Amino acid sequence: MKKQIALVAGGYSGEYEVSLKSADGLYSFIDRTRYDLHRVLLTREAWSVLLADGSQVPIDRNDFSYRTPDGRQVHFDLAYITIHGTPGEDGRLQGYFDMIGLPYSSCGTLASALTFNKYTCTQFLRSQGLRVADAIRLRRGEQVSEDTVVKSLDLPVFVKPNAGGSSLGTTKVKVADKIEEAVRRALTCDDEVIIERFVAGTEVTCGCYQANGRMTLLPLTEVVTSNDFFDFDAKYNGQVSEITPARISDEMTQRVQNLTQNIYRLIGAKGIIRVDFILPPDGSEPVVLEVNTTPGMTTTSFIPQQIRAAGLQITEVMTEIIENELNNR
Repeated sequence: MKKQIALVAGGYSGEYEVSLKSADGLYSFIDRTRYDLHRVLLTREAWSVLLADGSQVPIDRNDFSYRTPDGRQVHFDLAYITIHGTPGEDGRLQGYFDMIGLPYSSCGTLASALTFNKYTCTQFLRSQGLRVADAIRLRRGEQVSEDTVVKSLDLPVFVKPNAGGSSLGTTKVKVADKIEEAVRRALTCDDEVIIERFVAGTEVTCGCYQANGRMTLLPLTEVVTSNDFFDFDAKYNGQVSEITPARISDEMTQRVQNLTQNIYRLIGAKGIIRVDFILPPDGSEPVVLEVNTTPGMTTTSFIPQQIRAAGLQITEVMTEIIENELNNR
């Protein structure tokens, strides 16, 4: 009998549409001869299942099941979370699934909550000996002078929401008198803001996953954009070149992969994660930018690119991850 898999998409943030695209990608990647796939959409107003005819039926939040129009109750064997942002990337949905005993694909509650809070995550990684960019965190209502920012971090700086993704609300600030405006913009997306030192160098990203006791480290992708930085347009509107494998030495590739594996273990990850780095031009230690525990899974996203470059079949990778979770519950 086929296992029933919920592709959980949507969410409560500005990344809703991106999440739907990831769900489309997963629907094409996962082996439908082995699993029955159900699209589950979460919004603040409703949790529902999208049926083949386009209609929706509500999810029973007591056990995350649903009733079909012909009266059959469907219970899921696993939830594949592909929500970018709250509640699927910050640990809230993971906590709910833990409470009702439903296996899920991504990192657990603690790892998800930790990595979703960029400032807390980078400070934790710094405490473990990893190199991260210096930053100042501001909560809503707090202020910092432009002089303090410039003396502490120099210019330019990145001003961005502490929680969130897809570079929404993020600004690269090159002159001091634009800092306040950038903070206000970031506060439209979150109640906390990070002002982060700019680190020059080559941006790369590395995906990995663990299944059946074996860690798979994927080839690196080099991110090249003519935009000021890897912003929303670069990510989703084609204003970027993504080169896989990255044009760096084998030695540096190994260093980044080792760091990615170390981060995976430090945060207690499971499923697929992706870690973003800057490689300084002097060849010194890579700088960790952020950890993504529900990375994009559209057909052109980094992880599918890296899986192809590794010579792996993405359908087999998805099966491996799903079966690993089902067999270890």
